[in-house]
Amino acid sequence: MYTDIDNFIDYMSLERGTSPHTCRAYRKDLESFATFLGKKGLPLDVTKIDHLMIRLYLGYLYKEEGVKRISVGRKLATLRTFFRYLKREGIIGKNPAKMVATPKGRKDLPHALTVDEVFRLLDTPDKTNPLGLRDWAILELLYSSGLRVAELTSLNMEDLDLAGGMVRVMGKGGKERMLPIGSKAAEALRAYLAHRKRLAGKGERSPKPLFLNYRGGRLSARSVARMVKKYLQKGGVWKNISPHTFRHSFATHLLDAGADLRGIQELLGHASLSTTQRYTHVSTARLMEVYDRTHPRARKGGKDV
Repeated sequence: MYTDIDNFIDYMSLERGTSPHTCRAYRKDLESFATFLGKKGLPLDVTKIDHLMIRLYLGYLYKEEGVKRISVGRKLATLRTFFRYLKREGIIGKNPAKMVATPKGRKDLPHALTVDEVFRLLDTPDKTNPLGLRDWAILELLYSSGLRVAELTSLNMEDLDLAGGMVRVMGKGGKERMLPIGSKAAEALRAYLAHRKRLAGKGERSPKPLFLNYRGGRLSARSVARMVKKYLQKGGVWKNISPHTFRHSFATHLLDAGADLRGIQELLGHASLSTTQRYTHVSTARLMEVYDRTHPRARKGGKDV
């Protein structure tokens, strides 16, 4: 089975152009499945794997490992893609994963910060040193343009057009989009770029990463997550959020201000409008909270006016 996994990853990477990040996730999911089969004494021969083995694996993940339903669903999607490839190659006759139903998970609404909380975080970094200026620019850009953290860390110097107020982003599936940069984010980026060379190593090679770590290399997504957590504590925002929360806040605040849903879809790089529509539920929930708190006929003991 491991040889089949290697061939599948090569196919996805070389022929389908799947991103390295996605290929790593595919490999991790498939090797986890193979490890499970081995521990249970089940065959690793892909021609002998049936839907009952896959159900047993998914049940193990959910009940014994405590894996969330949404993650179990993702692993099943990986298995379906893998076995579909094997069927197309003539290695197996039918796709056993196709017979397994996707576990229905609860659709959690995206969490968003309030405008005041975002502003408090944006004012937290120390603007007297290069790393503080870098962090300020990162936070401003995340909120200004709604980037995924992987999109932000993969930005190169050539992707930034401050004169035109735009940034070029490579999104999921290798889809490129141009995003506007707000005036405050542009101000932060200019301040950071004026000191960026103090972080860059000697003889920096191309492509030059936009955001650098203290050693002069490309900043990682994990480092951005640690940085956000640090400023949450400094800014007194007692919420368990991630860099992705800035993306949710970007979309929610645009929608609250009357932006068109399809326009927000383009900015976020969502393939489906239904993904973007989650934010309408966030705004509706917030609207109902305001209504319940302020309307005279909604409050307990409220009086007519």
